[in-house]
Amino acid sequence: MVERILAGSNVTSFRGPDGEALGARVPPHNYEAEQALLGAVLANNAVYDRVHEFLLPEHFADALHGRIYDAIGKLIQRGQIANLLTLKNQFDQDPALIEIGGAQYLARLANAVVTIINADDYGRTVHDLYLRRQLIELGEEVVNGAFRYDIEMPATDQIEQAEQQLYELAETGQTEGGPRIFSSALTEAISMAEAAFKRDSHVTGVTTGLADLDRKLGGLHPSDLVILAGRPSMGKTALATNLAFNAARAYREERDEFGKVEVREGAKVAFFSLEMSAEQLATRILAEQSGISSDRIRRGDVKQEDFPTFVAVSRELATLPLFIDDTPAMTVSGLRTRARRLKRQHGLGLIVIDYLQLMRGSPTARNENRVQEISEITRGLKAIAKELDVPILALSQLSRAVEQREDKRPQLADLRESGSIEQDADVVMFIFREQYYHERSEPKQREDETDAKYQERMGRWQDRGERIHNVAEVNIAKQRHGPIGTVELFFDGMLTKFGDLMRDDRLPDVRS
Repeated sequence: MVERILAGSNVTSFRGPDGEALGARVPPHNYEAEQALLGAVLANNAVYDRVHEFLLPEHFADALHGRIYDAIGKLIQRGQIANLLTLKNQFDQDPALIEIGGAQYLARLANAVVTIINADDYGRTVHDLYLRRQLIELGEEVVNGAFRYDIEMPATDQIEQAEQQLYELAETGQTEGGPRIFSSALTEAISMAEAAFKRDSHVTGVTTGLADLDRKLGGLHPSDLVILAGRPSMGKTALATNLAFNAARAYREERDEFGKVEVREGAKVAFFSLEMSAEQLATRILAEQSGISSDRIRRGDVKQEDFPTFVAVSRELATLPLFIDDTPAMTVSGLRTRARRLKRQHGLGLIVIDYLQLMRGSPTARNENRVQEISEITRGLKAIAKELDVPILALSQLSRAVEQREDKRPQLADLRESGSIEQDADVVMFIFREQYYHERSEPKQREDETDAKYQERMGRWQDRGERIHNVAEVNIAKQRHGPIGTVELFFDGMLTKFGDLMRDDRLPDVRS
């Protein structure tokens, strides 16, 4: 507890619950547990295999115990037996060990072992106390950093830095991973297939609400980083908003016989909008569902009879498990903290980020250029997707090279600022609307061209315009777990709404 001991003073005293000054307190430790663990390892080297994945030499409060543990580990990893005889040679000349009894101290460790059954508990006790000492040290750093005023390190950056350090500390010694027997993974895969079979959409991941896209992707899969890229005015944000809304609207859960909640369809969605405000996104969704253009809503150009529609749509939208965070220039560590908190408090099944290039790397990283920073961001997003076991849909800008080509359909090489986007992503999709470019390429009659020839060209241009009107293409250029290819969607520009394209024939490839 922090107390102010002098009224009107800027002196702060840090004291514990019993009023004792923290500076006088001994950091938490348990030398007996450390000795018991070392003795158990000396008695049976197999104990080392059970603790070495999460317990390191620096985790011991007594540095000498850490050195003994390190020496034992090196012998075992070389395929040798670690016992009193093999360790004696290493420590015969060690002044620190000689000071406390030399080889006799090692013998005392080995002989004092009562059982090796509790060796795992000894190791976790040592590790837990290490984390507590690190928390104390981190707390002191946070306090000292807050007292130091640095114009280049605002308080928000200090908070994010502290959150990042806490996250890294929490990950220290995690043992949930490691090899799994294949039958376990196989059972899980069959369970996923069964769950997909029972769903109305028959997809294994989070539904996009678009049948053709779901058929190609199988939904948005947990732990996947999905990149949706495109040039400005192609409809990236509109499509991402539609996918987030569709997933949230489809959300259904049920409880199994043990009372555990299982998601049957859809997902709870977190939409991190670094470009648009929460109100602008809400206006877009309101326009999509009410059938009244967002431009009219924004300008107040609505009729009296429109308001009952607004009320009815708003009631439905208010129940959606859709969370919007419009904090600008968010860092990866800040996003991770908010996503983890959201998952813990409300549950989370999908993260949408609009858009990648507006994010920042960690405050402490020293990236020499933007390419390195984007690489750090994509690696961080992939790590978050795996940690939280949710798909992340991140929007990305494309380079201007697209505009210089006759065929303006994007390619993987057009991803802006970093090849790591393509490398780290599980799925890369491009959104393309030929109509946007077609409307800006109306034919002009050439000086040496007859009226008949010009009308022929104009006719072909108009025919093509009719064929591509309200049509958008989503080109899946990379997919680790499935096929690539192009999906055509319906797009209503007035309502910024995507839907399934209700036709079977393909667009002819006519370019003249």
